[in-house]
Order: sequence, then C-alpha cells, then structure tokens
Amino acid sequence: MPGPITILAVDGGGIRGLIPATVLAEIERRAGAPVAQLFDLVAGTSTGGIIALALAKPGADGTTPDLSADDLVTLYEDEGKRIFSSSIWHRVAAAGNLLDERYESGGLESVLRERLGEARLSDALTEILVTAYELETREPWFFARHKARTRPSHDFPMWQVARATAAAPTYFEPFEVAAMTPHGGLVDGGVFANNPAMCAYAEANKLHGRANDFLIVSLGTGQYSSPIHYRDAKGWGLALWAKPILNVVFDGVSDTVDHQMQSLCPPGPDGRPRYYRFQCRLDPRCDVMDDASPENVRRLKEKAEAMIDESEDLLATLCSQLAERAPVPA
Repeated sequence: MPGPITILAVDGGGIRGLIPATVLAEIERRAGAPVAQLFDLVAGTSTGGIIALALAKPGADGTTPDLSADDLVTLYEDEGKRIFSSSIWHRVAAAGNLLDERYESGGLESVLRERLGEARLSDALTEILVTAYELETREPWFFARHKARTRPSHDFPMWQVARATAAAPTYFEPFEVAAMTPHGGLVDGGVFANNPAMCAYAEANKLHGRANDFLIVSLGTGQYSSPIHYRDAKGWGLALWAKPILNVVFDGVSDTVDHQMQSLCPPGPDGRPRYYRFQCRLDPRCDVMDDASPENVRRLKEKAEAMIDESEDLLATLCSQLAERAPVPA
C-alpha cells in the first residue's frame, strides 16, 4: 500500500525564512534525504517560495537537488544584507518609504539569479506550488510544476517566480514576468496566502484525490509579538496604517490557515499526526521582515534551534513517518 501524500508548506516572512530553513536542515539530517525526495508537493509564499524553489532545483546530474536546507541557512546568513539594501539616493527619493518601496530590487534579483541560475519551473525535482497576486486582473496566481510541464506558456525561469512571490508591497516593487499572458505586475502571495498550507492541500487533492491520506508539514517564520495598542491605532490614518496593516494581514492569514488545517487533518487511525505546524513566538526585537543585521540573524537562528529542541518528540515522530515512505519520483 502506498504511503501518504506528503506536503510541505512554508510561510512568507522575509529574513525570518531563516527559521524554516533551519528546521528543514534538521529534518533532512534526521530523515537522511533531501526535501525534494521527502515531499510530493512543496508550497511556498514569498521567502517560503524561494525556499521551495531552491530545494527543488536540480543539480548538475539532473536528479539530485543543487542546494540543501543547510545551504539555505547559509544564504540567509550571508546574503541577507545584500537582499535588503538600498543606495543613499534611493532612500532619499523614497522619502522614508512614503514615495517608493523601501528596497531596490537589484540585490534580491542578483541573489536569485546566482542561486537559481537557468533552471525553469518544469525542472523542479518534486511538485511545486508558489503563490503571487496579479495586479491587473486582481487575481491570485499559482506557479506550479505540473502546469509548466503540460503548458509551455506557464514554464518560467525559477528566479523570476521567486522574484514575483517575494515582491512584498512597500518592501520591493512589483515584478512583471515578461512571458506571462496577460502581462501584469505580480506582488507577494502573502496578501492572500502568507501561509500556503491550505492552497497546498487543495492542490494536492486536485492532483491526487486522496485528502484523507495526506501528511502535511507547515513551517512558520515566527509569530509577531509587538502589540498594536488601541490607544495608538484609534488615531491612525492611511499613512500610519500603511506599514502595520501588511503585518496584520500576513499574521492573521497564517493563523487562520493553521486553524483550518487542524480541523481538516486530525490524527490518523494510528494516532500519529497528519498535520504538523512548527511555529515560534518572536521577541519584538526580531519580528520584522527586513532586519538582516548579524545580531538579528543570530537571534532568529537561536529561536529556530530552541523550537527544534522544544519539538523533539514531534520532530522524531514526523521524521519516522517521512523515512517510511519511498523517495518521491521526479
């Protein structure tokens, strides 16, 4: 009897993607296999989309992944400052983020081009689902390997898919995938699916039709902890709500999907979970999406390692379930 359909979903969260990357490095070590062989479907939004694409990108032999989760941990540690960077001229023109996005896109795009190279969505070693939102049609857009393999018009370079899903409003400008029809700017899928687990669940059900036989692993990028006090917010207008509203939307969407998934995926007949959610609570010092300073990167990694220690029993159970299944075919 075949094992369960395995699904990995990774939240958005900017530099806080270091947290799920660290958890995935631990899962790869314990399970003894790369993510692309452990999961039938890997879904991601924003930084989670970058993780999904990077871990499914084939290496030179075309059959094993080019990057490990450990490599992604290093990427966040080494490249965060380049991704979240702007020239003095951009900062002046942006007028404190009021007139333009906070960061220029050059650093982000150069990192994505270097790490994802010429790989295309159809090359992914396992099924991929990456979210974005199309501005002109005002519709969600789902980049998927199965679409890329059957419809050449949906086979885009991985780096462009990653750039589109990472276009968080107010942080990076929208991105236009030139080969898309219709043309239109894409922004971060976090505006509707910062936690893509529900989208992944629906996609896997469409592909496999075995909703009662799913094993779903959902990785958060840390729970916001900075409060928004009523006495402050009651007097806010458009300018003051512009930054916090994005965090409120991202956080609320993630928690709502977690609640839905708990209801949809109760434990199996053997009592073992069919849905895992790994999430930690952040200190106010490190709950922003764009602080790539060495001190904050260290704090994020410590948070991830503490969560791994606290989740020892859950991780052991999960990795035993993953190790029972055959490798995912490409």
